[in-house]
Amino acid sequence: MRSVVATALVLLLALFIGPILFLRGEAPGPEEPLPSPTATLPIDRTVTSPDPGSDASTTIKVKLSDGAVVSLSMADYLWRVVAAEMPASFESEALKAQAVTARTYTLYKRSIGVNSNHPDADVCADINCCQAYLDPDKAAANWGDSAQTYTEKIAQAVSSTDGQAILYDGAPIDAVFFSSAAGRTLSSVEVWGGSVPYLESVESPEGEEVPNYRTTVEVPAEEFRTTFLAQYPQADLSGEASEWFGETVPTSSGGVETMSVGGVTVKGTALRTLFGLRSASFTVEAEGDQVVFSVTGYGHGVGMSQYGANALAKEGKSYLDILTHYYTGVTVAPWSGS
Repeated sequence: MRSVVATALVLLLALFIGPILFLRGEAPGPEEPLPSPTATLPIDRTVTSPDPGSDASTTIKVKLSDGAVVSLSMADYLWRVVAAEMPASFESEALKAQAVTARTYTLYKRSIGVNSNHPDADVCADINCCQAYLDPDKAAANWGDSAQTYTEKIAQAVSSTDGQAILYDGAPIDAVFFSSAAGRTLSSVEVWGGSVPYLESVESPEGEEVPNYRTTVEVPAEEFRTTFLAQYPQADLSGEASEWFGETVPTSSGGVETMSVGGVTVKGTALRTLFGLRSASFTVEAEGDQVVFSVTGYGHGVGMSQYGANALAKEGKSYLDILTHYYTGVTVAPWSGS
């Protein structure tokens, strides 16, 4: 009888003390990981040690936009990247492909050593340096009534590809990606001048369903002259604007690899930057006192096209099909290296 009473007292204490201990750990401190975006999903409470190389066992240090550095599991970091980089309404196989590219890119960045822009972190939240990043609360606000569905959808894309990376010669690749292509992606040599064996030009099936797939940029001729001469003072932009543009060397996608402007040969990527074009797949002509760029697609054009990935997923392609299509000669497999 005494043992029964004692057991009852222990259980009673556990009922009171347990919730208190749980609540103490609910709000993370300033140096603790941010809350998991998958917290609303059913949780397997079986206590196991994560496999080496799994997302749960990999910690990523992230420099946020305010300069703070936080530690996240790879799973939590990837959720934030996928939520920021690809529309959650996309096909599940496209989201899985995005999760694997984001994981691979992160592993690649870690493998090449310290980044001078953030020596105290593996990656940062600046899209111009690393990858885009979106906190779960901001994502939920953006998604409205679809927040729960999209939260689970992205979590599933990350978890179902756990630990997988895109490998070339057994190591993670520089898994660059972009929004949309003009029928074909570009090779790395066309855009950046250096040949990378897995970054070759391939067909990409997206088209007019892409928002702002075709855009027009009009620049007053005098503004074009001033802007261009500031960068290329040796150019001759006298006379009519229609006389400024000479021979164009096309890229594999039909865009502009180089163009002669005022007698100076300029890369299409340089003109894209100079005049804020969405891509280097453009044509240009003078119309009266305006220089008019007609642009197709969005992004640098190298690696995986995100809208192309979604188009392939709609055709029934798996994320493995998508990745091996856009990255030449690669394999997709778990990677447990440092």
